[in-house]
Amino acid sequence: MKQFESFVLDAGNECLWRKASPIALAPKPFAVLRYLVENPGRLITHDELLDALWPKTYVQPQVLRTYMLELRKALGDDAGSPRFIQTIPKRGFRFVATVVDCQAAGTESVASPRLGAGMTQGVLQEHRTQGIVGRDDEMTHLRAIAAQIEGGSRQVVFVTGEVGIGKTALVDFFSDWIAGGGRAAVARGQCVEGFGAKEEYYPVMEVLRHLCAGGHGADACRILGTLAPAWLGVNGTGAGGDHAGTGESEQPGGAARMPGDLCGALERLSTEQPLILVFEDLHWADESTLHLISALARRRARAQLMIVATCRPLDRGGRGRELPLKTIQQDLKMRRLCSEIALAPLSKSAMRELVSRELNQNGAQPDAPRPEAPRPDGPPPGLTGFVHQHSEGNPLFAIALLEHLIAQGVLVRSGDAPRVWKQCVPFEELEALAPDGLARMIELEMERLSPEEQCLLEAGSLMEVAFPAWAVAAALGKDAEETEEACDGLARKLYFLERAGQDELPDGSRSTFYVFSHGLFREVLYRRQATARRANRHLRVAERLGELFHGREVMVARDLAIHYEAAGKWQRAVETLRRAAEDALRRNACAEASDLLERALRIVRQQGDAMGGPGLGAKARTTAEEIRVELERASPAGSGRAERGQQTSTEV
Repeated sequence: MKQFESFVLDAGNECLWRKASPIALAPKPFAVLRYLVENPGRLITHDELLDALWPKTYVQPQVLRTYMLELRKALGDDAGSPRFIQTIPKRGFRFVATVVDCQAAGTESVASPRLGAGMTQGVLQEHRTQGIVGRDDEMTHLRAIAAQIEGGSRQVVFVTGEVGIGKTALVDFFSDWIAGGGRAAVARGQCVEGFGAKEEYYPVMEVLRHLCAGGHGADACRILGTLAPAWLGVNGTGAGGDHAGTGESEQPGGAARMPGDLCGALERLSTEQPLILVFEDLHWADESTLHLISALARRRARAQLMIVATCRPLDRGGRGRELPLKTIQQDLKMRRLCSEIALAPLSKSAMRELVSRELNQNGAQPDAPRPEAPRPDGPPPGLTGFVHQHSEGNPLFAIALLEHLIAQGVLVRSGDAPRVWKQCVPFEELEALAPDGLARMIELEMERLSPEEQCLLEAGSLMEVAFPAWAVAAALGKDAEETEEACDGLARKLYFLERAGQDELPDGSRSTFYVFSHGLFREVLYRRQATARRANRHLRVAERLGELFHGREVMVARDLAIHYEAAGKWQRAVETLRRAAEDALRRNACAEASDLLERALRIVRQQGDAMGGPGLGAKARTTAEEIRVELERASPAGSGRAERGQQTSTEV
C-alpha cells in the first residue's frame, strides 16, 4: 500500500481510500494514478504512461487529459497549484506529493470505517458478505451506520453508482442481514421511471404496504390509523391512496394526506423496533417523496430510523428530474444529515471471485498472483483479466460478458470434468464484444432520443474513449459551434455521457471533449451504423484532421491512419504511417519509426487476409516488401524484426 497525505492507494485490491471513505475510480484512471504514485518525483512522459498502460493498443494521447481531470477531482487537486499531480506542458506529469509505504495493519484507521455503538468487529466478521463480491468494506460501513440508530440517531445513506455496479445487490444483502436476525423491520419502495410525474408518493405508498403486510403489520396499521389515518387504505389493513396531487392529497372521504403526520407515525413505529426504509432508484422519484425523505432527515426527535436510498451519481450536473434530488442531497450533506457510499468498479481480485462464482467453481483463490496461474479447477488463464478489462469492473457487464462467451462457444465445459472450463478461441482473436442483452438495453436508451441526438452519439463513437466536438461536427458535416452546444445538452441529459475537458486546436480554437461512461455504449453505437455511412464519416474526420494539422500531419499520423483504414482507404493509411516513420528516422527516433512501420505492415496484411491472402495482388506485395526494407533501416540491431517483416510479407 502507498500513502500520501490522507490518501491510501491499495494496489492489490485496486482501491483508493481517503480516511474511512472509499473513492470511486474506474480501472483506467486508477491505473494512471497507481503508475504516478509508484514513480513519485520524476517526470512521466506521455509516451511512457501510454506505453505502460496500453502496451499493445494505440490510444489517443488526449485521453490522459480526461483521466487527469477525473483524478484531480477525486483528489481535490488544483492544476494551477498542484499538491499531487503536476502537469509539465507538452511533456508529461510528475507526482509531487510525498509517498510512503504502509502495511495493511498500519492503515486500518484510514481504510476501515469506525464501528458504531453496539457492533463489534467479531460480529462483522461473523456476517461477512458471502452473497456478493468485493463489497466487504461497503457492508461494514452500512452495518456501522445501522448500529448508530440503536441510540436513537436517525440515519440517511445514499448508495450511489453507475448502472450495473451492484447497488441493488448490496442493499439486498444488507436488508436480508438486518431483517434476518430480527435486528430491524425493513420496508422497501421502488421508484419507477415515468411514475414520478404521474403518481405522487408512489414509492412511499409501497413502503407502507410492506409495513402493514409484514410481521408487525397490526402494530403498523394501528399507529398509522391513529397518527396518520389518511395514509391508510379505505379498508384500514394496508396503505392506500393512489391519487396524484400535491403534498396534501385528498383521500376518499375527504381526509388530507399530510406529510408531517406520516413522519410522526414512522418515528413512533421506530420506537418499538428499529426501522429501515429502502428506496430504490431515487433519481426517478417524485418531488413529494424527496421532500418527505428530507423532512425525515431533518426532524430532531429521537428515532431508530434509517433510510437507505440507491441512485445514480449526481455529481455531473442536474439532469431534468434528477435536479431536485441533487439539490436535496447536497443540502443534507452540507448539514451532515446524510452519508454516501459510492460503489467503485470491482478490483481484479474481486473479479476473479465473481468469475469463479459464475462458472460454479468453489476452489478459486481471489488473491491469486499476477499473471494468472492456471489451476485444474479454475477459470482459463487470462479470463479474469479479459473480463475485467472489457467490463471495466462493472459486475452486471462482467456477468453478461461471461454469458456471451459461453453462448458463443468461446468457453465450454470439459466433458470429463464439469467443473473445468476450456477456452476454445484465443481472447486476442475476439472482436469487440457487446453481449446481446446489454446491446438491447443500450438500444432502448437510443430509441428514447431524437434522430439528431442519435446521430451525434454515433459520430462520437467513431473516436476512441473520448471524442471531441469538432470531430462530431466533421463526421456529420455540421457547424462546430452548434454541434458542441448539442453535445453539451446531451451530456447534461444522459447518465452515460459526460464532459471531459477541452483541448486547444492548432488554429488556436478550443473544442470540448466528451466520454462515454463505459466502452460498451461506444461499441453498440459504433456497430449500429450502416457500413457505408460509418466509412464516410470516418473519411470526413480524417480529412478535417488533415486540414487542422496541415503541414504537420506526422503529428497525428496514427489518428489519420485509424480513420483512413476504417473508411476503407487502406493505402492512404499506409502512406500516412510511412511518411511519419520517415520523419521519425530523420529525428533518430528508431523505435517510433519501427512502431509506425509495423502498424503499416499490419494494415497491409489485414487487407490480404480479408481478400484471400495472395489474391490481393502485386500492389500489396510490393508495398509489404518496401515496408520490410524500411523496417531494416529503422532497426539497426533489429534483425529479428526484419525477419518477422519478411515472414509477414511472404504471408501477404
